Amino acid sequence: MKLISWNVQWGRDAAGVVDLARTVRQARGLADFDVLCLQEITRGFHALPGGPGNDQFAELAALLPGYTIIEAIGADLGAQPAAASTGRSALRRQFGNALATRLPVRQVFRHLLPWPADPAAPSMQRVALEAVLDAPGGALRVLVTHLEFYSERQRLAQVDELRRLQQEAAAHAAHPAPAESDEGPFARSSRPVSAIVCGDFNSAWGSTAYARMLAPLTDSPAFIDAWSTLHPGATPPPTAGVYDTVQWSEGAMTCDFAFVTEDLRTRLKHCEIDGVTQASDHQPIVLELA
Repeated sequence: MKLISWNVQWGRDAAGVVDLARTVRQARGLADFDVLCLQEITRGFHALPGGPGNDQFAELAALLPGYTIIEAIGADLGAQPAAASTGRSALRRQFGNALATRLPVRQVFRHLLPWPADPAAPSMQRVALEAVLDAPGGALRVLVTHLEFYSERQRLAQVDELRRLQQEAAAHAAHPAPAESDEGPFARSSRPVSAIVCGDFNSAWGSTAYARMLAPLTDSPAFIDAWSTLHPGATPPPTAGVYDTVQWSEGAMTCDFAFVTEDLRTRLKHCEIDGVTQASDHQPIVLELA
């Protein structure tokens, strides 16, 4: 199974030009992916730099025939008051994550992440999108997320929630509730323990949040960093600010990761950070499981 995780900044490249179709083309050039996990996909946010289209989730569906497109909205705000005067439809302004897959999708969960008050930092509601996929080698859970940028307090709370969600899934796997019927919403609650959690963690490699993500878990396999596991002793290349030195004026950093549960260690075949593309202010991660 091949997966790409990428903060695509609504299709905006390092020079500031928005072209979501180019982003998808570049992703296809990196791998014949089964799963594409994207952060910073928008709807109704045409006022963002570069002017993204009205509905990028719909754009992805058109660009990826044969794939199921799943969305999860973090920030969900009212329509831009000036939308009517520009002739654009008055869509709500939504900002979140998308997961595209050609694998069968069993279940989907949208987890709003904690957002503790922090008056010292700008912030927005963040979300983790979870899909249970029938993947080669067995069902697994794929979560794509994007943690808070400005507030460490909020990032740490969000990491704690991702860990709690893993423990919850492990408990469902061990103690599934019976289904009320085969056709109603009270379906069997069993979820696979195995998981990939990927995205922009806005936390530097080796930081407190990064270390907390890797800490042992009670009644569940812990998370490991796929890249570091396959490159023991090495320092990962930067994943943000490599080419866009305006937004990242303090320098590039490594803050995008693909974590997998420990039980997937032996299936890790390939994990690389592409350092060539300039189609975003972030670099994509390409992960392959045997």
